[in-house]
Amino acid sequence: MIAIDVHLDADAAATMAREVRAGLCAYPKELSPKYFYDERGSVLFEQITELPEYYPSRAEREILRERSDEILAGAGRPGTLVELGSGSAAKTRHLLDAMRDGASLHTYVPVDISEEITHQTAASLVDEYPGLTVRGLVCDFLRDLERIPNGDAPRLVAFLGGTIGNLYPLERQAFLERIAALLGPRDHLLLGTDLIKEHGRLEAAYNDGAGITAEFNKNVLEVLNRELGADFDLDAFEHVARFDTEAERMDIRLRSLADQEVRVEGLDLDVAFSAGEEMRTEISTKFTRERLEAVYAGSGMELCGWFTDQAGDYALSLARPLG
Repeated sequence: MIAIDVHLDADAAATMAREVRAGLCAYPKELSPKYFYDERGSVLFEQITELPEYYPSRAEREILRERSDEILAGAGRPGTLVELGSGSAAKTRHLLDAMRDGASLHTYVPVDISEEITHQTAASLVDEYPGLTVRGLVCDFLRDLERIPNGDAPRLVAFLGGTIGNLYPLERQAFLERIAALLGPRDHLLLGTDLIKEHGRLEAAYNDGAGITAEFNKNVLEVLNRELGADFDLDAFEHVARFDTEAERMDIRLRSLADQEVRVEGLDLDVAFSAGEEMRTEISTKFTRERLEAVYAGSGMELCGWFTDQAGDYALSLARPLG
């Protein structure tokens, strides 16, 4: 059975205009990483995940491939899997396979912003897993988290890909508090996080030799040109990615190569950039087990399972509500 509820922002264009205006008028300037992901940006990101320098996706797949049964045992053999930012559910099939093999699989709840991909994924999965119920939710899960349907316990809510690292500390805490409020006493969160390591390796993962990450970063300017009538010259900016030791995160920016003024017609806004000025487009926080334990505790949850790849580069952790 397939049931998909759609809750897309009816005023998405106005929301984008409001957020971009605020970011371009801030100091320092900043754009949300969610605007990377138009069709071209999504293709570029898929290419990034296969680059030799970019280890997180390979490490996460390794954990899911090798340790899904352990993860599910630690989560009480859930019958319902909820996935935030599900996409094509490529990695999640390792969990679904293990749930099927353990005779617990009942319901999959993909939560994604793309209605087309959610329908395609649902149709594919009910063919692959006979008897599976798919209850999809098309929405911005950062905004509409509480729309996730209740289900029979135990449930496993998966938030993979290290995306939690893109949130600032207060945003991250508020988001995890909301997840904690959704979890019943037998439910668990499965969270993907990149781990702190030698800084050169971290920076290399965001500065690949092929220049794909730079192209991906600049694509946000192409999105603004198309959607808001801006006239960004992509060649007038360069990709910058460095590790912020104090905040323990990668800081990804675009640096203006000259004094210039950009017109954003859709906002009736002229934006001045000085030579060398940087505009942040993304952060990616890195964690240790101890730091993540503190993050969970501050959000009303406790760490109850820890799974890393063989190299110890990346972790999937299980958490449950306190008390």
